[in-house]
Amino acid sequence: MPDTALPSVLFVCVHNAGRSQMAAAFLTHLAGDRVQVRSAGSAPADSVNPAVVAAMAEVGIDVSAEVPKVLTVEAVQASDVVITMGCGDTCPVFPGKRYLDWQLPDPAGQGVEAVRPIRDDIERRIRGLLDEIAPKG
Repeated sequence: MPDTALPSVLFVCVHNAGRSQMAAAFLTHLAGDRVQVRSAGSAPADSVNPAVVAAMAEVGIDVSAEVPKVLTVEAVQASDVVITMGCGDTCPVFPGKRYLDWQLPDPAGQGVEAVRPIRDDIERRIRGLLDEIAPKG
């Protein structure tokens, strides 16, 4: 059973194949068990973008086994912070949740060279978020 005392973050993009997968992987990697991490897409793809898998492997994070998941109302309700990345009006909004919208280029259809700067921007944002929601004690 999850520890409800832990802050929980949900990352949402359209396909849950790129940006939200990278963000969830970075937060899981950097936070360990200090944060509950979820990701989902409003229209999930069949698989994670291969360029995203390659770009994350370059920084030592394996997302090859991840599977895009559909965004559910329950996932939003169970999260303290919901970070959207270009899902527009398809993200359900509930009172009492903190919403952040990160404007990031969509890596869909891009090669690994184009994904690297998106990956690095996401990592920088995740480090700032982590310092805010779960600072090291």
